[in-house]
Amino acid sequence: MPRMTAARAAVEILKREGVDTAFGVPGAAINPFYAALRASGGIAHTLARHVEGASHMAEGYTRAKDGNIGVCIGTSGPAGTDMITGLYSATGDSTPILCITGQAPTAVMHKEDFQAVDIASIAAPVTKRATTVREAAQVPGVFQEAFHLMRSGRPGPVLIDLPLDVQQTEIEFDPETYEPLPVHRPAASRKQIEKALAMLGAAERPLIVAGGGIINAGASELLVEFAELTGIPVIPTLMGWGTIADDHALNAGMVGLQTSHRYGNATFLESDFVLGIGNRWANRHTGQVSAYTEGRTFVHVDIEPTQIGKIFAPDFGIVSDAKAALALFVEVARELKAAGKLPDRSAWAASAQERKASLQRRTHFDDVPLKPQRVYEEMNRAFGPETRYVTTIGLSQIAGAQFLHVYRPRHWINCGQAGPLGWTVPAALGVATADPEASVVALSGDYDFQFMIEELAVGAQHRIPYVHVLVNNSYLGLIRQAQRNFDMDFQVNLEFENINAPELGAYGVDHVKVVEGLGCRALRVTEPDALLPAFEEAKKLAAELRVPVVVEAILERVTNISMSGSDLASVNEFEDLATAPEHAPTAIAPLA
Repeated sequence: MPRMTAARAAVEILKREGVDTAFGVPGAAINPFYAALRASGGIAHTLARHVEGASHMAEGYTRAKDGNIGVCIGTSGPAGTDMITGLYSATGDSTPILCITGQAPTAVMHKEDFQAVDIASIAAPVTKRATTVREAAQVPGVFQEAFHLMRSGRPGPVLIDLPLDVQQTEIEFDPETYEPLPVHRPAASRKQIEKALAMLGAAERPLIVAGGGIINAGASELLVEFAELTGIPVIPTLMGWGTIADDHALNAGMVGLQTSHRYGNATFLESDFVLGIGNRWANRHTGQVSAYTEGRTFVHVDIEPTQIGKIFAPDFGIVSDAKAALALFVEVARELKAAGKLPDRSAWAASAQERKASLQRRTHFDDVPLKPQRVYEEMNRAFGPETRYVTTIGLSQIAGAQFLHVYRPRHWINCGQAGPLGWTVPAALGVATADPEASVVALSGDYDFQFMIEELAVGAQHRIPYVHVLVNNSYLGLIRQAQRNFDMDFQVNLEFENINAPELGAYGVDHVKVVEGLGCRALRVTEPDALLPAFEEAKKLAAELRVPVVVEAILERVTNISMSGSDLASVNEFEDLATAPEHAPTAIAPLA
């Protein structure tokens, strides 16, 4: 039997599980693993500037392509605690990533040794499994189980903590005979699908709510086929955006308190039946649950049994992988259609498209400083259907979801449940690493951008090009808007007079200088007509220089973006609505 260190065995397993890329920061307690990584070859490594950044890069890498699992590596102590935010984010969004940390030697772990912390206990609530491996011979089994867990059931992250002595101990391990464990995913039965379709058939105004689980399962094509067979309009969730193209005749728009369309909410409020697939009824999608559910029948399909009934009790629940369920939905629907037993939904679908063409928000403003709506209008012109958008949270993300267009799965990569500021830069680097030829466009407000701005140096060092749209109003915009309910504007303003950049006025940080100091390029835009040329120039520079290129749009200090604090029927629009086609020239449907 071949002999090698446990660290080398772990690296060999990574390769045999399909890993060819990792993100991380080395340190004393993880150096044996890095030595094995170097000696083995075959896994490219991207050096992050912050270990939390490495975890978000791993998230972006996973989210970019079916089957990817991002790997992030750090040393003992604070490296692991830094990655907790990435693990929490990955758990919330059902994203499989593997975090590998170094640890103090087993003999001194309990003696307050330098950078010794019980990271497995800390990480346990935000992972599918967190393990400190105390016996070197268990390393292969722990890594094998990690990949099995990440891929089985509801996907999610795993942390493996490797004490220094465990990494260095020689064990018997034969990489050539290693085999991944079979993946387990529950599958719906035909009887369950037939019952769900019978319930759907009895409805007059049904909708499909398409969640991120459909994208995770690689089932978007089946979702579209099922919608087309039945003629039922589809409401994608924020995490499911892209399952059906925005310009598809059965895309009814998004629903929610914030990241929603006027026409999406209006159509949902007219519905009487909802089939949710791979979604979790997030509170910013549903709003007040009693109002969301009133007068509607619900069928919920989810891979995780405990998700059924977590937010509200559906009328019928099915525990299933989205792809397995949709394959059966398509099969049974085809049979019903051939037998002439599918109701005609054309009038209902047409009414959803009529709302899409009439209930629109205005994007065309010529104001200086810029209104954010105009930024997204010009983004629609500059960035085509192949664009992969990456963003996290804030007014920038909310407005982006209201005004941008997405046409393909995995082309809206958004941190949904956790929403940590700083996520966007490293996640975009992970996405661009996974798909180097893609058109990757990140979207940030100024505070999200400043949180992990140092990771731009990673893009410069490793030649990872993408375009980053930075909308700058020198405010914590979403928090300021929320503080309206408390009649205050407290500790949310970021403005100051920058003594080194008086031309900025009160906007404070000179992002152009900072970005260029990190080895990237930046363009600043203050006039609406300059936005499109700047986006086109940024695309050219990113392709030519192979580094991140930032386009900073200087916004008016205060803009309130459409949202509700309670239910779907009471969204406050704040701005004038579109009443003529020229008010929303890049809308999916021309204004009727």
